[in-house]
Amino acid sequence: MEDIKKQLSFLKPALVAVLLENSTLANFEKGTKILRFEQYVKVLPIVISGLVKVFAKFEEKELLLYYIQPNQSCVMSFTAGLKNSTSKIFAVTEEESKILLIPFQKIPQLLKEYPEFNNLFYAEYDLRYSDLLGTLEDVLVNKLDKRLIDYLTNKAKFTNTKQLKLTHLEIAKELGTSREVVSRVIKKLENEGFLSQKNKVIYLHA
Repeated sequence: MEDIKKQLSFLKPALVAVLLENSTLANFEKGTKILRFEQYVKVLPIVISGLVKVFAKFEEKELLLYYIQPNQSCVMSFTAGLKNSTSKIFAVTEEESKILLIPFQKIPQLLKEYPEFNNLFYAEYDLRYSDLLGTLEDVLVNKLDKRLIDYLTNKAKFTNTKQLKLTHLEIAKELGTSREVVSRVIKKLENEGFLSQKNKVIYLHA
């Protein structure tokens, strides 16, 4: 418990104590879908350790929007929970994660009694707005090779490794394109020396 308090030390001790008293700390294995598309949001997550990726869904296609790192939450879950509406996104753990789950029935009280809790989500709105603008720029402006480079570079940064265990199909799903196109672009990047591949592992050289 002391480790969790230390992780949440960016919040005042009184608020941390209330959060821990009224929330559930859950462990999730890598690849766990912790929020489904069009599901009603009953809890608000704060990532304590690990990494969560958030997707939008358009018919049969999926698009990676952003990552939730430790000490961060999901502002789109926050909005859906407050409005008691279904989620417009879904979220999956990128690696084994420990997440604090705050029941939404407590959120109005927390927002009223602890102004800093509001500030946390103002900061989240600002962060995710920038993330979404970056995603839109990638989709609308950048060619797929630039999008793929950015995608691999970000994943390496967030997971702290340049050896990425990824299939071409996984990459295609997260970028909202086809496996064949991803394979062609990865081969191009390999020929240019940006990366190499072996046994379903992509090694970044840059």
